[in-house]
Amino acid sequence: MPTPRQFSKKTSTSNMLRLKPSDASAQRPYRVDFVLLEHFSMASFTVAMDVLVTANLLRADSFAYTPLSLAGDRVLSDLGLELIASPLQPNTLAELDMLVICGGLRTPLKYPGLDRLLGDCAAQGMTLGGLWNGAWFLGRAGALDDYGCSVHPEQRASLAEVSPQARITPASFTLDRDRLTAASPNGAMELMLGLVRRLHGDALAEGVEEILSFSGARYRQVGPGAKKSMSLHLRTIVELMENNLEETLSLDQLAAYSGRSRRQIDRLFQAQLGTSPRRYYMELRITKSRRLLQYSDLSVMEVAVACGFVSVSHFSKCYAAYFGYPPSREQRLGE
Repeated sequence: MPTPRQFSKKTSTSNMLRLKPSDASAQRPYRVDFVLLEHFSMASFTVAMDVLVTANLLRADSFAYTPLSLAGDRVLSDLGLELIASPLQPNTLAELDMLVICGGLRTPLKYPGLDRLLGDCAAQGMTLGGLWNGAWFLGRAGALDDYGCSVHPEQRASLAEVSPQARITPASFTLDRDRLTAASPNGAMELMLGLVRRLHGDALAEGVEEILSFSGARYRQVGPGAKKSMSLHLRTIVELMENNLEETLSLDQLAAYSGRSRRQIDRLFQAQLGTSPRRYYMELRITKSRRLLQYSDLSVMEVAVACGFVSVSHFSKCYAAYFGYPPSREQRLGE
């Protein structure tokens, strides 16, 4: 029997569903288990699973997957829907190739038992992943030291505090060696497509992408909308501010580092952002402080210091001016 003609790259992905897998290519499925935390992001989890399920449609038994819970057999998602999950058995983790922590916006930052579990997995060389704020738990366990990672913007400041050695990126997803993290549902899709591509090549990843009707370019983060409209000079100054929130820079220092005069800086802020440099800097610090209060277990004093305030009283006054209540009354999800 003559050898079947190979499809070209462009059409091979469209025909993968109708191609019979070769026996010679059979291999053990790559096993990915998902630990679902309370109020996990259903959208992030389902889109990640959708990629793996679709990959199996195109190439049978490419992946095995199981949703896991830390307690009981049901986990409540951020949509208020319960999902049946298997209780996590630490003695079975050695069978895994990858463990993914699935969090969400309202996921409590508790689960102290995760630290040891993730530390053991990292010590064994297991690939670890995180969806939405899953990277926060990896970071607290020390599993992100010297790794790039992505986490939802609400928890970037908190992750930087618990894992100062992690390289937090603004990207919606990050694949750095054996650490795979995503900050959003769209990032979760790109992350799993990247895993498929890494393990099985471009053809399978493109086939999955085509079936799910996703365009990769459409989902890649290009940066916050406000920065896109900034001039290069203003963007440089704003980035200096963002990188120096704990020990703030004076306007003279900003001028020296950016090569612009104080008057030029003031004009840039007024013309493009409609505010003064001093007010914008304060808003950056207040924004970071709120995220730390909500998503960390730092005291009010520690948050004040981390955001460049010289006293708790001054911090409380500034905080109340923006939010209408003092930092001591902020909702604390990290406690």
